[in-house]
Amino acid sequence: MHNLPDFELLSADTLEDRLAHHRWLLFFYFGENGNSTDSELKKLKTLLKNEHIQIGKFDCSSAPAICSDLYVFQPCLAVFKGQGTKEYEIHHGKKILYDILAFAKESVHSHVTTLGPQNFPANHKEPWLVDFFAPWCPPCRALLPELRKASKHLYGQLKFGTLDCTVHEGLCNMYNIQAYPTTVVFNQSNVHEYEGHHSAEQILEFIEDLRNPSVISLTPGTFSELVKQRKHDEVWMVDFYSPWCHPCQVLMPEWKRMARTLTGLINVGSIDCQQYHSFCAEENVQRYPEIRFYPPKSSKGYQYHSYNGWNRDAYSLRIWGLGFLPQASIDLTPQTFNEKVLQGKNHWVVDFYAPWCGPCQNFAPEFELLARMIKGKVKAGKVDCQAYAQICQKAGIRAYPTVKFYPYETAKRNIWGEQIDSRDAKEIANLIYEKLESLQKDGKRNKDEL
Repeated sequence: MHNLPDFELLSADTLEDRLAHHRWLLFFYFGENGNSTDSELKKLKTLLKNEHIQIGKFDCSSAPAICSDLYVFQPCLAVFKGQGTKEYEIHHGKKILYDILAFAKESVHSHVTTLGPQNFPANHKEPWLVDFFAPWCPPCRALLPELRKASKHLYGQLKFGTLDCTVHEGLCNMYNIQAYPTTVVFNQSNVHEYEGHHSAEQILEFIEDLRNPSVISLTPGTFSELVKQRKHDEVWMVDFYSPWCHPCQVLMPEWKRMARTLTGLINVGSIDCQQYHSFCAEENVQRYPEIRFYPPKSSKGYQYHSYNGWNRDAYSLRIWGLGFLPQASIDLTPQTFNEKVLQGKNHWVVDFYAPWCGPCQNFAPEFELLARMIKGKVKAGKVDCQAYAQICQKAGIRAYPTVKFYPYETAKRNIWGEQIDSRDAKEIANLIYEKLESLQKDGKRNKDEL
């Protein structure tokens, strides 16, 4: 191991040029004390060979100005991405072989840049996501690989940068950063602070929601116009919240996620009770968050239902909201199942269930959502297997709930149908559309052959 060659020592004269033509993993050290490379780390050359990353080291004591410009004031390592000293990312994890290896592989294929005053995107035309962090903070270190993942999905649409507040305290104070990590999207004059869990998936959801908001921010005026004076068949779910309220902050990403799944079915809004305190008092909002469902208008006057459930996740809230909508699926009897599903001229998807079955009760709102999603293309029906055990037995039902698809293909359909092993409305709808597309192609092929 000791016989492995040391990393190449880069000079101040050639540094910019070398970093501009290749991707580098560079170790920064200060004077003779850091000159010798750990024998274990020498394996990096072999382990990173297929990643086309050069490995080198640079003595900051030989050119303090260069390291100062990079805000490198202590031994560290960084990945430079082939753009000279303009685009690089400093490693903040453990300085052991496999941590460094994972960082180098992630960093070189992602698009996260270490920021400082010289490249901070305060007035950039392009949108940026900036993570204000401190290296000693465990949640901050856990977020960094998630940022790298998200940056790959949004390459060309959004730039990603990290700002170390232990180094750039003044810049962090300027943006009133009071907790780590704080993640902010800068889009010219618009600034949006990220709310949500520290995962790539939720970051992507947050960005999508900035582009296409699923929740309508209401004012007293728009609440009166859109909610109180809604059309006869319109329904709303509204979150009355206050920005300082921690449960409200936890709810917000779930509320947005729920809203995306209810597009076209239920209008979803939120109103800031800190900003509109007197209005919320008039509406008798006594706690935060207060979640209300406003049903179709009736002669009974101003009505709403308050959510009193324990869970405030997207799934639980969606089930609660859908429970107020009129049933979109059709309850089938043995006679109507035979006449409409097996002998009729429509495509059908059928939910075989039992009233006592917990998973069936959980799936019921999801099936109603499916019925609305596929309306006009496929009929949706339900069979109560407790009341009509014989028909469920003939259909080969062995567990509840079971979803089966019965496509119309001119001939009488088989009672067994085609089982769909999913309980997600969107996924089931996509599977059905794929099957319909396949049927259409087969029908066209048969006509061509004739």
